[in-house]
Amino acid sequence: MHCFDCAQEGRDTAGVGVCTSCGLFICGDHARITGTEVRRTIGVLPRSSPLAARRLVCVPCRAAETAH
Repeated sequence: MHCFDCAQEGRDTAGVGVCTSCGLFICGDHARITGTEVRRTIGVLPRSSPLAARRLVCVPCRAAETAH
């Protein structure tokens, strides 16, 4: 699979993963790693993990998520 953003720029770059927001395949240059909360139910109450899980997103999706 090849990076969608690189293909839009006329380049042919191998992708490293899929954006968890839009689902497009992206390369290391267009990938951003973010943290996401992990919640699970213990007994009857939902609990949050003290550690964040990794989440891969592309540059446009990251910009949209952090825009104010």
